[in-house]
Amino acid sequence: MLRALTILSPDHDRGVPYDTVTLEHSERRLRRKLLRLRGGDEILLDFPQTLTLEHGSALELEDGRLVGIIAAEELLYEIRASDTAHLVRLAWHIGNRHTSAQLEETRILIKRDHVLKTMLEGLGATVTNVAEAFNAEHGAYHGHAHADQPHALLAR
Repeated sequence: MLRALTILSPDHDRGVPYDTVTLEHSERRLRRKLLRLRGGDEILLDFPQTLTLEHGSALELEDGRLVGIIAAEELLYEIRASDTAHLVRLAWHIGNRHTSAQLEETRILIKRDHVLKTMLEGLGATVTNVAEAFNAEHGAYHGHAHADQPHALLAR
């Protein structure tokens, strides 16, 4: 089984991948994992720390071939607000519920959850079903064991 040695950024110029793997947002956040490629091959990722594979990035395998990373379409809510201040308040309420969110200038994307939808509509948001790639922010605690590590915001 081949191992992935390096992650190349989406703007790499190392050539065309020989195969691809399509992963949801939560599947693209990993440290050690066996991945099955679209063509059926399996590769092993074993990196020293947890990382996030970006859509369009590539994994360089030990034999020099590349595997392209594709962000899967996911069932999401698109949240829109009446103005910027309203969008910030909505983002605060989403964050207060420790919900992964993709924050953009004019909208927020979250995984579908009918309880959150009802809350957001009650706060005046326009909530629409969409299916697209999800690239949520990683929280300050993400990847940290609270008891073992200093708080991520206090690390110097």
